[in-house]
Amino acid sequence: MPAAPVSPGLDCPLCPRLADFRAENRRKLPDYFNAPVPAFGDAKPKFLIIGLAPGLHGANRTGRPFTGDWAGDLLFATLLELGLATGTYDERPDDGLTLKGCRIVNGVRCVPPQNKPLPAEIRTCNTFLKSELEASPARCYLALGAIAHDAALMALGEKRSAFKFGHNRRHDLSDGRVLIDSYHCSRYNTNTGVLTPAMFREAMNQVKKAAGL
Repeated sequence: MPAAPVSPGLDCPLCPRLADFRAENRRKLPDYFNAPVPAFGDAKPKFLIIGLAPGLHGANRTGRPFTGDWAGDLLFATLLELGLATGTYDERPDDGLTLKGCRIVNGVRCVPPQNKPLPAEIRTCNTFLKSELEASPARCYLALGAIAHDAALMALGEKRSAFKFGHNRRHDLSDGRVLIDSYHCSRYNTNTGVLTPAMFREAMNQVKKAAGL
């Protein structure tokens, strides 16, 4: 049995800039979660969804990945549509939503200023992503965006140069695992037409099939 994943503590000090931003948000937004956001979903998933980082007024507020912002609206609606979740998504962690066969984890656990983690912060937090992947029975992954794609490859010990990011692109990794990419389901991408619900559903369907669900 794989060891339980190692998660950052509520006051993780490893990224000073993120720790300072967390302290600032705790003063300004005392009702928010304001801590490293844990993974969410099936304890024994067939595939993992890898995001970038919590949004200030989304997961940083609610304490659950992709919960409380537009990206979550599209993500959870798609999971429900494809039978990968049950219940109702209501933008709060106690809405009763349950994921089936999948789990969500961010490459960076703490909200970054301007929603942009620095390369050093991505590398530092990759320790926790790697631990999550190693502890999971999943052999398939869906990366939401190019930065999440790169973070996944880093955690999996693969060379970035060997696997170029592309929407709905499948990568057969060196040890038999599968990484599938999607453009991030952000409001910007959907508003500009970079990503449509149909495109996102197509990528989600591909990883669902690769995982045998």
